[in-house]
Amino acid sequence: MVHGSVTAADTVSIPAPALLRSLSILLGHLVVALIALVAIGGATRVMEAGLACPDWPLCFGSLIPGRQMNLQVFLEWFHRLDAFLVGLTLLAMTAISLIRRHSLPGWLPWVSGLTLLLVALQGLLGALTVLGLLASGTVTAHLLTALLLVLVVSACREALLMQRPPATIPLPQWWWPLPLLATAVLFGQCFLGGAMATRWASSLCLESGRSCHWLLLHRYGAWGAVSALLLLATASLALPRVHRPMTIRAVTAGLLVPLQVLLGVTSLRLQLSEPLVTVGHQILAALLVALLGSLWGRTLVAPSSSRAIPPSTPLEMAHG
Repeated sequence: MVHGSVTAADTVSIPAPALLRSLSILLGHLVVALIALVAIGGATRVMEAGLACPDWPLCFGSLIPGRQMNLQVFLEWFHRLDAFLVGLTLLAMTAISLIRRHSLPGWLPWVSGLTLLLVALQGLLGALTVLGLLASGTVTAHLLTALLLVLVVSACREALLMQRPPATIPLPQWWWPLPLLATAVLFGQCFLGGAMATRWASSLCLESGRSCHWLLLHRYGAWGAVSALLLLATASLALPRVHRPMTIRAVTAGLLVPLQVLLGVTSLRLQLSEPLVTVGHQILAALLVALLGSLWGRTLVAPSSSRAIPPSTPLEMAHG
């Protein structure tokens, strides 16, 4: 799932601008691989394949199950394979950022180390998911950790792209709370959705009237998520023209919101019986997180109005 990898040994002779470009491409592939990881994880849950491989980290005691292979086993096995490749790529990314730390942004080794910690936590939660027989809290934490990885890797990629060249017009101070609000509300909604789905709350509520509070919380939380994302998209239209890429990403997220709501309502009405609809709902959530991550990357690297150097007056230039 991850292509265009750059090994640590190859980076010694690569000029810094070319290395930045290569790393940004690598991180772009990683974002795609992580979204695929979320999608495959959703398909594994919907197809009730979470325990298709009864052991961990192997599957039926081998790296590649042979005779036991079917659709459910394949989903669980491929989910683990994708996670393993993502981990290896992030390990290479950390090594590169340490070897070339003097010619790369100073924050990159720290962020790379953070992604490694998240991958390790993700692997631990994956093991506990199997060993704990799909405990709801563990599965939900597994999903949220994957989405946090999407956010951090997407932000890292955009921050690297912003190194060449950085925007010169600062961001207004009113912009900063908006991505924070949208991210917090979206992750809260993802938590409610994951908790509801892993407890099969919609089916239980419709069939026997149990666990309906999870369904109601997710439904009410949708209003907050929709409002926060639409506010972010609308406010981005007022950003300076030099920050147009941020406006495009925020508006794209706003345009995806109605589709996400439609998929969510359809999935609930079908009681999660249509895997494509349910997985599509989860993929869109990961895409929204990736878009917010890209906004975070650009927001954190772009100059703010409080740090901007005021333009020199003619008198100051004369005395300079």
